[in-house]
Amino acid sequence: MQLKAEHIDFRYNEKSPWILKDVSLSVEEGERVAIVGPSGYGKSTLARILAGYRKPVSGQVLLDEKPLPGKGYCPVQLIYQHPELAVNPRWKMGKTLTEAWQPPKELLDRMGIEPDWLTRWPSELSGGELQRFCIARALSPKTRFLICDEISTMLDVITQAQIWQVLLEESEKNRLGLLVITHNITLAQRVCDRIIELPRLNKDL
Repeated sequence: MQLKAEHIDFRYNEKSPWILKDVSLSVEEGERVAIVGPSGYGKSTLARILAGYRKPVSGQVLLDEKPLPGKGYCPVQLIYQHPELAVNPRWKMGKTLTEAWQPPKELLDRMGIEPDWLTRWPSELSGGELQRFCIARALSPKTRFLICDEISTMLDVITQAQIWQVLLEESEKNRLGLLVITHNITLAQRVCDRIIELPRLNKDL
């Protein structure tokens, strides 16, 4: 299976500058690819386009040469830098976690998710604890590509190491394609097979 972007252009409106221009890339199942660049280069915008959350002005995203599915569980999952954006504040974490699937206890243990967290509200957890839930939820057997948008930037060193260890193990075991969005070139070199650098189109950003 392959996730592919073809000639992606994006800007917010006709008067705004281009954020992305003629961006093409592909990620194979089981491959780990980094997209690097400082803030303002359009990395997060591209992540949302690749996951189907935002439409490009022109170009297309294909999964095995077909458009991303518009209904049901998408095999391309996006993990945000800020996990609070991805959870429903009116749901307890147990419901949030099982919205897509029922992760096995073994995975929850490896992610460091404590059993009593399942009965808590999102507001009762730290950012690192919420991020663990978001990653476990995205690791459904139906997921084939995982887009990680600066997922460990706000976390302490121990949590970062634990999260990346699980992601790399799952990628290896289940041949998940990983697309790592980051400004950290050291992280990109450590966890990815190859690196794509985005050009900066707008000097004012």
